[in-house]
Amino acid sequence: MPLYDYKCREHGVFQELAAVSQGGEPCACPQCGTLSARVIRIPPEILAMAPNQKKAKEHEERMQDGPLILTAEQHRERDQERQARARHKGGCGCSSHHAASDREISALKQQVVYLPDGSKVFPSQRPWMISH
Repeated sequence: MPLYDYKCREHGVFQELAAVSQGGEPCACPQCGTLSARVIRIPPEILAMAPNQKKAKEHEERMQDGPLILTAEQHRERDQERQARARHKGGCGCSSHHAASDREISALKQQVVYLPDGSKVFPSQRPWMISH
């Protein structure tokens, strides 16, 4: 049986063992007995993910079970994106298509993650680089 997280309005989050078939049902708080809803926790990696990467993952999950069907407007948008990529080959040096990704990278660089031993980690887009 898996361990599920539930949240009582008065006493906060608690964990209980429950059968998979009963995982979506509320559970009584061990302190006050009030029925509490199940809490679904989101991994921190998803919260720290760049917006365009998160959007791509959501799109991938939506499309995994069905065929790709596009409207006429979506076809036009896709063609415009392809044309823009064709004009801006890698390393072109213009800043028109780098502005959004630069903001995302700088937002990631500003984050600090504290590990259980008290040390800090600064996630970046270049994990292979060694900092000083």
